[in-house]
Amino acid sequence: MRLWYFVSYVAWIVLEVIKGSIDVARDAVTPGVGSTPAIVKLPLRCRTDLEVTAMASSITITPGTIVLGTASAQGGAPPVLYVHSLYGGTRAEIMAGLHEMEDRLLRVTRGRAGAGAGAGTDGEVTA
Repeated sequence: MRLWYFVSYVAWIVLEVIKGSIDVARDAVTPGVGSTPAIVKLPLRCRTDLEVTAMASSITITPGTIVLGTASAQGGAPPVLYVHSLYGGTRAEIMAGLHEMEDRLLRVTRGRAGAGAGAGTDGEVTA
């Protein structure tokens, strides 16, 4: 584990939790104004149980997002998370945010070079 990347990741997650909390609180006061709910299929570059679990946990602790289900890697297919996003905007914005989270997590577990290895494919959206 890379200590600097770990500290950076924890600080980033804390900021994401704060921003998500503000979004949820704002929506509680003005319901229906800012929510754009969607479910996306997120093929992962994470491969180990630790990486997949950390990714799923990071998504779930961030207000406005939750992991609905998982599919383990089979054959050549990567593991997949099914994520519900309440405030993601467009499919591209949701996927960009999730890929940023995965990049940051993979830097913690694999170092700088590990984050860019094996880019995942785009997910599908259902709403």
